[in-house]
Amino acid sequence: MRKSRSAPLRVAMLVYPDIQMLDVMGPLEVFSRASRLLVERGLSRGDAYAVEIVGPRRGLLRASSGLEMRATRAITEVGPPIDTLLVAGGRGTDAFLAHAGIRRFLRAQAGRVRRLGSVCTGAFLLAEAGLLDGRAATTHWASCEEMASRYPRVRVEPDRIFVRDGAVYTSAGVTSGMDLALALVEEDFGREIALAAARALVMFLRRPGGQAQFSAQLAVQMAAHEPLRDLQAYILEHPEKNLAVETLARRVAMSPRSFARHFARQVGTTPARFVTSARVETARRRLEDSQDGLDAICAASGFGSLESMRRAFLGSIGIAPGQYRERFARRHPGEEAPAAPPLSRRRSP
Repeated sequence: MRKSRSAPLRVAMLVYPDIQMLDVMGPLEVFSRASRLLVERGLSRGDAYAVEIVGPRRGLLRASSGLEMRATRAITEVGPPIDTLLVAGGRGTDAFLAHAGIRRFLRAQAGRVRRLGSVCTGAFLLAEAGLLDGRAATTHWASCEEMASRYPRVRVEPDRIFVRDGAVYTSAGVTSGMDLALALVEEDFGREIALAAARALVMFLRRPGGQAQFSAQLAVQMAAHEPLRDLQAYILEHPEKNLAVETLARRVAMSPRSFARHFARQVGTTPARFVTSARVETARRRLEDSQDGLDAICAASGFGSLESMRRAFLGSIGIAPGQYRERFARRHPGEEAPAAPPLSRRRSP
């Protein structure tokens, strides 16, 4: 794990009127909580991060929810050294795409900061400033098509939680900004601190960037038909059970054909694919947070064999279960966390 520096890393969040409040507060709370954890564990004698909010002007700004937040500095007052600059998104993004001052600020900071990133539709402001040209990026799933159309030089990756391209990071909608912040904390101070911050904030899972924007847990909210919603919850809670289509159909008193048709229409995927997603997600959590052997994880997740689990992992996330554990497993006492790769500095455009 990297030791805390003597001076705190300065994290600035760019906001503007009609911002999405959680885009701002979620990531900043991750940095603040990690900073407190480092002090509590004796790994830092002072704050590891100093967070601040900056805006087109200093003072109160109203978020889309009607709540207000205070920008402590105007963008014209921001001096070096900012370590990490993030741009929040929200309903107000469109109104500020043509804001010349914001474009100038972002272009100037791109050559100075160690990391530049966005949350949700904040990516549009980076793209408008030309900072995503030739780069891979993502944004809220509902805005990915618009981003690809408006900025053809950006390689939009719609099915990602967050994307890193060099020293530029973009994240998907709203709460995925917290996943991005956890990844940045892990780069700075190691996986244990990032996981401890996630647990302290009662986040369900520290999701890697390549995970789809819709997880199996999110899918359970998508079914409109109550028996199917209850069935989805059952699948998620009991992945080790017999979840064949015929068995699931009996639980909701439907014929297999009628059940498969209704499920696909309401959930957006087939019952078999949903079951596989639930089992992969269960196995991923166990690979991350337990020291159980692959055989035990395979059985607890409902896979019939190690080979079927391997095929499911390769099909869903592109790597085998053993490789996933090597990369994402929680480190236990006495184990050395892998060092994060160095980040390249971005040149001024």
